[in-house]
Amino acid sequence: MKGAAIIARSLEDLGVECVFGYTGAAILPVMDALGQSRIRIVVNSNEQSAAFSAAGFSRSSDRVGIAIVTSGPAITNTLTAVADSFADSVPLVVIAGQVPENKIGTDSFQHIDVASVFGPTAKSVVSVNRIGNIEAVIKDAYFLARSGKPGPVVIDLPINLQQNVNVYSGGNLEHFARVYENESHLSDAQCSRFFELLGKSVRPLLYLGGGLNSERGSAAIRRFNARFDIPSVNTLMAKGVLDENDPAALGLLGMFGTPYANKIIQDNDFFFAIGVRWDDRVAEKVGFAIDAKIAYIDINPQKMCQIRSERSPDFTFLGDAAVALDDLTGYAGRHDIGINIDEWRQHAVKLKLAWPLNYRRDGDAIQQAEALDLLNSRLADDMIVTTGVGNHQLLAAQYLKMRRPRRFLTSGSFGTMGFGVPAAIGACHANPDARVIAIDGDGSFRMNMGEMHTVGTLGLPVKILLLNNHGDGMVRSLEDVAYGGRHSATERARDVNFAAMARQCHFAFAERVVERKNLPAQLDALLAAKGPALLEVVTDMNEALYPVVRAGASYADMELGPYIRERK
Repeated sequence: MKGAAIIARSLEDLGVECVFGYTGAAILPVMDALGQSRIRIVVNSNEQSAAFSAAGFSRSSDRVGIAIVTSGPAITNTLTAVADSFADSVPLVVIAGQVPENKIGTDSFQHIDVASVFGPTAKSVVSVNRIGNIEAVIKDAYFLARSGKPGPVVIDLPINLQQNVNVYSGGNLEHFARVYENESHLSDAQCSRFFELLGKSVRPLLYLGGGLNSERGSAAIRRFNARFDIPSVNTLMAKGVLDENDPAALGLLGMFGTPYANKIIQDNDFFFAIGVRWDDRVAEKVGFAIDAKIAYIDINPQKMCQIRSERSPDFTFLGDAAVALDDLTGYAGRHDIGINIDEWRQHAVKLKLAWPLNYRRDGDAIQQAEALDLLNSRLADDMIVTTGVGNHQLLAAQYLKMRRPRRFLTSGSFGTMGFGVPAAIGACHANPDARVIAIDGDGSFRMNMGEMHTVGTLGLPVKILLLNNHGDGMVRSLEDVAYGGRHSATERARDVNFAAMARQCHFAFAERVVERKNLPAQLDALLAAKGPALLEVVTDMNEALYPVVRAGASYADMELGPYIRERK
């Protein structure tokens, strides 16, 4: 069969049910073959959004999202989404059309050197150079993307190889799965060393990262902590790994972390970091003066080398976090190991009660924090939340208490505006029975506003909570602090009615809220709506994000703002 048909059959073999993309001449043979297969093609408004949707599919499931795009500007449009997935360790496969092999390097129309462009931003870039290995390339890319430290794989596919004929072998998935099997286990000696450190601790703290944000990872840390009951903090990527409604789960740590998370880290004596990157927004606030032993488990060898050099941890293990945690839990069970940290746990519980988040409650304007606080009281287990990037993102991370993994999807390390709605489209296709809610700010929403058209015309049950403060709030706050309050490019005195635009895009529910008294009822209506739904909430332009630990400051210098106060 033709190479394009081999690609479609290979994806069917892998269990792929839908792909995200945008068509064009250099990928048309593949699109035609997919159109004749049982795989659904979801057409986004642009290629960046298609790759974000594929990433949203991956982030919300244990499967790998697939993006299909054409050559030239189409493939460069995916660059930001590929870099975003690379930064957050998200498995993704991008299949990109390319000019014919005899035109490569000749300044041909819509040609670009894919390997040179994507090399630093992808886990792997594969340039297909013969018809005989197309099937192997597709299947290998799928398993490579999800193995070890997950990441995006980009496939550069000349159009002549899509049209050439070869034999399709089929099957053989076990071979590709075995190639990437590498399950390292802790030895009894390593487990003994770990529990020797933990046993000497009276104030241990779990620091949970995205390496645990899967059903396997979440189950493993829950089994471990069912035995030891250690207070926890988490990164942005690890929301829901432990139930955030647990009284000793203190939530987001870092530059915009919760007040209680940023306080408890100053007191711990055993810092157990699992599946984390040691983001600068977290690590640089810690400094080197905190007197705590450090244990670190992660699968990324480069990061492990860096942390061993910078932090001199007392215990490290390079491998899968879920496997390592189960090794520790099993060893503890066999040797009847426990700890007594009741006083420390009560301290964590009291911290969480004593330093609640808060916002302005007496003004006329609706606060973004207020809308998210109301949403949190309405969260259900069948809800998946995606966010854009900005103040609304961090406020969502602070206020929304997630109970399960893979339920809070956001652009963490790369901080890419425009992520929220296309990611929700991917999550919707991966989880057809879930209620998917995209939380966005007006600045981030405008970046990929074309996806409102995608949601509406496809009739997708995506709910958009748009918090419109007529400006770029996070940067505007920085201008207030560091630039004398001069707002050079962060305000929009005149704006559009996004709810009216949504109605033109076939949204059955599209409402705008300006007055605080109407917000609860309209939020309930949004959550109850069927099909595409958008609620635009006009919020306070002057609202600032707190707490904040500014650049160069430590957690001891955390600014609580005008409304967060200790509750006796």
